[in-house]
Amino acid sequence: MKALLALEDGVHFFGEAFGVPGSTSGEICFNTSMTGYQEVLTDPSYRGQIVAMTYPLIGNYGVNETDQESSGPHVRGFVIGELCRVPSNWRSELSLEDYFKKWNLLGIEGVDTRRLTKHLRTRGAMRAFLSTEVLDPAEATARAAASKPMLGSDYVKEVSTPDSYLWDPQSSLSRDWVLPTGNGASIATLTDAKYRIVAYDFGIKLNILRRLRQEGFHVDVVPASATAAEVLAKKP
Repeated sequence: MKALLALEDGVHFFGEAFGVPGSTSGEICFNTSMTGYQEVLTDPSYRGQIVAMTYPLIGNYGVNETDQESSGPHVRGFVIGELCRVPSNWRSELSLEDYFKKWNLLGIEGVDTRRLTKHLRTRGAMRAFLSTEVLDPAEATARAAASKPMLGSDYVKEVSTPDSYLWDPQSSLSRDWVLPTGNGASIATLTDAKYRIVAYDFGIKLNILRRLRQEGFHVDVVPASATAAEVLAKKP
């Protein structure tokens, strides 16, 4: 299915849609990582944004439930050069395309993302509109320009936890995978948690919490709205 990505300054790209057809808008940005696309998709700091990946092939190792940086994706849309539809990895649980369908996300492939990135580096951040429904560049550009800007949006309120919680009380989510010789995969052991730390959630990534637990901390996570008194009451 054909899709159109239009920037508010009139630059546009045609490509092929994957995931769920429809329309979406947001500030467009780029990511130059060669791997870690699942972590990018689920990173709360990308809330409200359409992300373009500069690496030409995305999706080759699939998606799993373990490597998420939050409970689900936060991006508004995804722009890539080529989608791999036959992932190969022993930890893969879903293809990237099926993951997008599961979460009702729209992506576009067949875009020269390096050209797009050079344009964004020159012109700066701007809004974009991605659609399978609106394929007229002029109309799509107008919709990009009319979309909600990042400035003034309180995405922290959207991504922060509503309630305080203790991270990984059973110590089951913070263990690293290891590959012992000849015995397949197993889980690394954790050191005992000897200290207590309080982490504010302004969109904190799960891997930060994992690493803190691996270093021997009990981690109390509190909302972005937590007061100093509430933090001190936890006796970190």
